[in-house]
Amino acid sequence: MSNNRKLSFLSARAKSPGRLIKNIIAGLLLVFVLFSADDAIAQGFETKAKQAIVIDAITGTVLFGKNEDQLMPPASMSKLMTMVLVFEAIKSGRLGMADEFLITENAFKRGGSRMFAQLGSSVSLENLIQGVIVQSANDASVALAEGMSGTEAEFARAMVKRARELGLEKSTFVNATGWPDPKQLMTAKELALLARHIIYKLSDFYHFYSQSEFTWNKITQKNRNPLLGGDNGVDGLKTGFTSDAGYGLVASAVRKGRRIIIVVNGLNSKQERKVESRKLLDWGFRAFRYQTLFNEGDPVGNARVWGGDSFFVDLVARHPISILSSKKIKQKVSAEIIYRGPLVAPVREGQQVALLRISTEGKVSQEIALFADRSVQRGSFLKRAIGAGMYFLKLP
Repeated sequence: MSNNRKLSFLSARAKSPGRLIKNIIAGLLLVFVLFSADDAIAQGFETKAKQAIVIDAITGTVLFGKNEDQLMPPASMSKLMTMVLVFEAIKSGRLGMADEFLITENAFKRGGSRMFAQLGSSVSLENLIQGVIVQSANDASVALAEGMSGTEAEFARAMVKRARELGLEKSTFVNATGWPDPKQLMTAKELALLARHIIYKLSDFYHFYSQSEFTWNKITQKNRNPLLGGDNGVDGLKTGFTSDAGYGLVASAVRKGRRIIIVVNGLNSKQERKVESRKLLDWGFRAFRYQTLFNEGDPVGNARVWGGDSFFVDLVARHPISILSSKKIKQKVSAEIIYRGPLVAPVREGQQVALLRISTEGKVSQEIALFADRSVQRGSFLKRAIGAGMYFLKLP
């Protein structure tokens, strides 16, 4: 993504085109980590999964990746995208938990895992959600797709459209269930990003992924997530299996205030999936620690202001800024403040005006919004003249 696209929200507020300003934060030379499979192997860590990724959920930092950008059959893990459309429809008020959906013949006859809803019956949205998430029910998924979009094919097109809006550039969908199809493909990285979206943007619904069992039509089925219910902090998300894809899992866990998301796929058995997933989680929590760069409200830097009663305004983040560090692999981190500038007065306190971009070896690992810590009003004629002179002479 180009700088202009990422900074469009800034230039739209400016009264003149300005120029892209990058301020390197002086003295920032810290230990940081952006892992690859080779880095992890150097620490004595490998996985049998064909595709895998581990990310720190809070910062979005990739801790480990193995073929994480490789397209693969996601099986039922693609139901995460199905539920994003459902959850967002509820959040917007277009659907309610008591709304009922018809179990059509197409839904009833869909093979694979099912909630065993009766043909021609109407099932509430709340129950269908539990069917999809806890039981991985294909009949419930099809009923939701048809009820929301008329046909499953139209719903799948909506899935693709929303995926692109969320920045998932590779994932494609042709059904709501993950049923095998050569065009139903995702990557481990995009599954992890989707899980992160659910956890933080659709948090009101995340509790469904922790539900241990669900009963419908007098049939009780256990949640298929093999890591739920233990002492490992796992509270979601979704399993997947087809003969082509192998065994897969998207899981997330919280320990001591840290949250990690993992994705594995291409494993040979349920037991192998359970063991490899647990190993990845344990390694992710054990091998890394947070290092705080700035506390909430600390000035990160400043931005030049044009025509104001002050030449500069301090920039702050709305939460502490941290990075992850490892004891075994050390790399230098660079950080820069980027904004379209100079800013044009008046500037409002709390106005988002810049980004803090943290990079390691040329790879951007975090982008954090920065806000003006106070208001800058339009300055006097003399103040504006002095500021203009400083700008054109490129004085600090």
